[in-house]
Amino acid sequence: MLDKTYSPKQFEQEIYQNTIDEFSPSNSCNKSFSILMPPPNVTGSLHLGHALNCTIQDILVRYHRQNNANVLWQPGMDHAGIATQMVVTRELEAAGIDAKSLTREELISKIWEWKNKSGNLIFDQQKALGCSASWELSRFTMDENFQKAVVEAFVALYKDGLIFRAKRLVNWDTKLKTAISDLEIQNKEEKGILWHIKYKIADSEEFVTIATTRPETMFGDSAIAVHPDDGRYKKLVGKIAIIPYVNREIPIIADGYVDMEKGTGCLKVTPAHHFNDFAIGKRHNLEMITVVDQNGHTTSDYVPEFVNGLYVKKARKLLVEKLKEDGILVKEEEIVHSVPYGDRSDTVIEPLLTDQWFVDAKAMAKDAIKVVEDGEIKFYPEKWKNTYFEWMRNIEPWCVSRQIAWGHQIPAWFGPNGEIFVERTEEEAAAEAAKLGIAKEKLRRETDVLDTWFSSALWPFATLGWPGKTDRLQKFYPTSVLVTGFDILFFWVARMIMASLHFMKKIPFKDVYIHALVRDEHGQKMSKSKGNVINPLELMEEYGADALRFTLAFLSVPGRDVKLGKEHVKISRNFITKIWNAARFLQSKEVPFDKKLTDIQVKGKLNRWIVAKLKKFQDEISQNIKEYRFDYATRNIQFFIRDIFCDFFIEAMKFQDDQETKSVAGAVFAEFLRIVNPFIPFVTDYLAKSLGICDTFILAAPVNIEDAEPSIEKEVDEFVELIHAIRSEKQASEGQSSEYASLLERLNNWSGELKNIAGIIRQ
Repeated sequence: MLDKTYSPKQFEQEIYQNTIDEFSPSNSCNKSFSILMPPPNVTGSLHLGHALNCTIQDILVRYHRQNNANVLWQPGMDHAGIATQMVVTRELEAAGIDAKSLTREELISKIWEWKNKSGNLIFDQQKALGCSASWELSRFTMDENFQKAVVEAFVALYKDGLIFRAKRLVNWDTKLKTAISDLEIQNKEEKGILWHIKYKIADSEEFVTIATTRPETMFGDSAIAVHPDDGRYKKLVGKIAIIPYVNREIPIIADGYVDMEKGTGCLKVTPAHHFNDFAIGKRHNLEMITVVDQNGHTTSDYVPEFVNGLYVKKARKLLVEKLKEDGILVKEEEIVHSVPYGDRSDTVIEPLLTDQWFVDAKAMAKDAIKVVEDGEIKFYPEKWKNTYFEWMRNIEPWCVSRQIAWGHQIPAWFGPNGEIFVERTEEEAAAEAAKLGIAKEKLRRETDVLDTWFSSALWPFATLGWPGKTDRLQKFYPTSVLVTGFDILFFWVARMIMASLHFMKKIPFKDVYIHALVRDEHGQKMSKSKGNVINPLELMEEYGADALRFTLAFLSVPGRDVKLGKEHVKISRNFITKIWNAARFLQSKEVPFDKKLTDIQVKGKLNRWIVAKLKKFQDEISQNIKEYRFDYATRNIQFFIRDIFCDFFIEAMKFQDDQETKSVAGAVFAEFLRIVNPFIPFVTDYLAKSLGICDTFILAAPVNIEDAEPSIEKEVDEFVELIHAIRSEKQASEGQSSEYASLLERLNNWSGELKNIAGIIRQ
């Protein structure tokens, strides 16, 4: 007999270990279904976003396994260049080792040691959640085969003219000493000052006033820009302004980018230190002058001595004091503005002009836009398609180089005069150099590594064996669906589409399901500073993995953030307890579970009705899953087991306890457990084994249920509605109202088989 209390901790991990061998792809199925698991960072541990993402994927793969598909859920791990190097650097510092004292090779060796010891933690946590991934096929973005794929991709893109090296403006982290992507930036709203500063007009007594939050960059100005339609300044266009203290002359130009309502309407243009200014500089062929170095210090022949060589904040403070003393500062205006910080270093990011490697993303985006326009790739919810288009149609060159040790070292070599040789190996580079008369000894290897997102862009096909032509690549590419969060729509999803179309000439996946952000129960973003972070591991420890999974699916309403609190998980645990108690009741009634509905001659109206409801439930869940409406599915699950099976059919069994009804009850409950197994795999598999249904539902195919006669379903539905109405009115009026009497009279006048079970109104 089942225990009286549902205690998931007692069986969840045992169930998982007993079924893990069934997660691998099967060659016995003709149709395939494949999903790429978004590779978590090697530094990561399971958070609620991961839990939501994994739950949705696991529901999909478990459903398709049951429906005779050859399923591959491809797991893996991302090497997370900057994050991992930071973690290991901190651990080395704690051990009294300065990472800067190590050679590149020594540091990389230390990182591999850490990875092999501590880097796979999240895999165990995903398994605790019930993720039925093909773990033996797991890939790592730094494993040998993946490294070959990355080199192949980089060299091919370079030779196709889609990768180039150039001096351009990038986000520079002065603490980590590397370029970083937009994704690695957090914009913080801060109080600041808008300083209004006078620039003298050459050969006159006039001044023009600019407004800036960064006066220390004024020494890198190449122009002052005004809007061509701004009547206040039209007469100044073409004249020369003079930068204070250095007396360098710069032109006053007209450019449509300038906002006439912002600041003074006069914009200081510093192309080497602001992205919008860089674009203006390109349009007007302005000089690019760097006045802040990679350490965040003012350093240039263009900077006056009294602020040269200082950290930018100190230089700003001294410069403002000097401007005040000399009457050049017109006013200080308090503002609130957005300041970019590195999300890992928590340091203000400097736009910096450096030599970097770039992918011509605009060229690659054309086909990636078309496949979504043509419906080859569909987004769920569909609104994300417009967000995708907006970004892709305005895409800029993608900086793919990073100045760190951990990652894929760029396969490029430089000659003594700046010649560039991009090849798969040093030997191939030397052979190309020899054609120009350059000896191998004179070649210098590029030290930069690739942005983590470059290798991640190859995930859909490199994980399947590309550039080789493997069986897995043939069977499972393109994949069926990608499940991911909206925050990496541009940085990962778009780049996978671009890379896949270029290298595979096919889309990487047919559907993209974008899930929402998980927030706390009040809709607040979870953060350590707010103290509202909910640890999924703690929720699973307290309520069970099934309860967390069911809750996440229940709250996954398309277009809405998931608002999750402990109470939601508790409610799900209570619902699963209802399923457990239903199993105990059926077990106590000695209901047989070894028969399928196809083995039973179902004659009674009540039994034919519950079979019809099961058929409808079976179809609804299938449709819900195909449409990625996991919220609808969980509501249908609740309705069937609670309102139809438990609150009516089981209650009716107390008054109609024949063998046919028992057999139908066992068969219906067994098929219910199979249907909901993708959502709550642990408890359903445990009940399946305990009740003698089967060892596991992982590969259990749907029972073929014939449609019932509509007249029978209609008749019993009306009877059920009458019973519910009687119960409600009895509770509301304590059985004293005329309405209650009228409803009882209708029941007494009911004829036929169903009247025999009318006693359930007493429950």
